Amino acid sequence: MDVIQPELQQYAERHTSPESELLQKINRETHANVLMPRMLSGHLQGRFLSMISQLVRPRHILEIGTFTGYSALCMVEGMTADGTLITIDKNEELEARVRGYFEAAGMSKRIDYRIGDATQIIPTLDMKFDLVFIDADKENYSNYYDMVIDKVNLSGIILADNVLWSGKVLDEKPDKDTSAIMAFNKKVTDDPRVENVLLPIRDGIMMIRKLN
Repeated sequence: MDVIQPELQQYAERHTSPESELLQKINRETHANVLMPRMLSGHLQGRFLSMISQLVRPRHILEIGTFTGYSALCMVEGMTADGTLITIDKNEELEARVRGYFEAAGMSKRIDYRIGDATQIIPTLDMKFDLVFIDADKENYSNYYDMVIDKVNLSGIILADNVLWSGKVLDEKPDKDTSAIMAFNKKVTDDPRVENVLLPIRDGIMMIRKLN
């Protein structure tokens, strides 16, 4: 099921600041040439990511799940001049395409793009983050959250995508991925270290602010 009617989605996009030419190109080429293009953040969610980043003004950003680089390029729009973004993805087949987009944006030196297993890479990161975006395999959402929560600065923001999972979170007999998303949503809601709001943007975004 669609969380929002397509006509309302289109209306929201028409009344949202436009994508850059490069982001439009990534959007178009992803839908034309890459499998599962729905994984792309897209116009509305991308502008949301950009606005959150511009409000937070992060120095260090961590992204778990790069896909074709669209969301990373949205978030660097608010990054400080001396900031860096680390993005992790296991799909090496997209590496050349993504690096090309980062180069076209002039961000190849400020985006640390790593190919590999995020559960193995995250523990090696010896820094604190101001903004984290989780958008990878749903089965590991709770694991990713546990791995990053102590690496987030106070008042830092964690965003997690697909937390409504096309409405399947309401299923009485959820499948494996849906169960993982539901467990993640409950874990966050029950965590006294954070405050959170589940936003029905696109496929659902959980916004989490670290309190202590």
